[in-house]
Amino acid sequence: MKFAIFGNIYQAKKSSYAELLFKLLTQHNAQICICQEFYNFLTETLHLVLPPVELFNDDDFEADIVISLGGDGTFLKAASRVGKKNIPILGINTGRLGFLADISPEEMESTLEDIYNHHYKIEERSVLQLDCNDKNLMHCPYALNEIAVLKRDSSSMISIHTAINGAPLTTYQADGLIIATPTGSTAYSLSVGGPIIVPHSKTIAITPVAPHSLNMRPIVICDDWTITLDVESRSHNFLVAIDGRSESCKETTRLTISRADYTIKVIKRFDHIFFNTLRNKMMWGADIR
Repeated sequence: MKFAIFGNIYQAKKSSYAELLFKLLTQHNAQICICQEFYNFLTETLHLVLPPVELFNDDDFEADIVISLGGDGTFLKAASRVGKKNIPILGINTGRLGFLADISPEEMESTLEDIYNHHYKIEERSVLQLDCNDKNLMHCPYALNEIAVLKRDSSSMISIHTAINGAPLTTYQADGLIIATPTGSTAYSLSVGGPIIVPHSKTIAITPVAPHSLNMRPIVICDDWTITLDVESRSHNFLVAIDGRSESCKETTRLTISRADYTIKVIKRFDHIFFNTLRNKMMWGADIR
């Protein structure tokens, strides 16, 4: 079995379990290929001695399974590299919260045993696609979590004229607007008051960021509908963030957001249930007195 490895290259602590991971994979006689920048980080910064591996750049790889070693941010980067390859991703969480990367380092050994015994499940997660005439944004227009439109270069709010399937919804006077998948509902959207959505729901959440009017509430729509955004700004530009990758955009740019024609496949253990993750990560019902 061949594994492609991505990892966090900014915090040594988040990649400190890499040595154990490679030891476990070697014990299974696995083929290993590693993202070049992660390999450089492990060998030059952490001074790890790694087994013989294959190196790759960008999305120039093939594998049976992708392993993301880090937090949800690392998982998102891995997902963007996987794209339409249809390769399932296993997220090992060495970060903080971890909704996507929810396998703890202590579970690595038993999880790999499960994988080799074909005892795991695969969840398909929907992806958003952006369409516009901005070449920088179209370089990587797919989002597993969210596409956010945000103010830039001014403290003034922006006006976001929003339509669904060509029919006007409303104009948001706000600091921004977040278009999130169910996967992204527990990320940026949640932090500004958006709803938590079960990952398997075929929906999209539209959540305003600091709206001027308090009656502007989040709305959930079908994920096979198309959202069109036209933005007005005093500075005549705004920011578009696609899973955290941000680009400045001119206000004459119309944004069209729809469900992509592929899904990201996430490996989950049978005993990992979304509601258990919610209770643990959100500390629901915990008495902290």
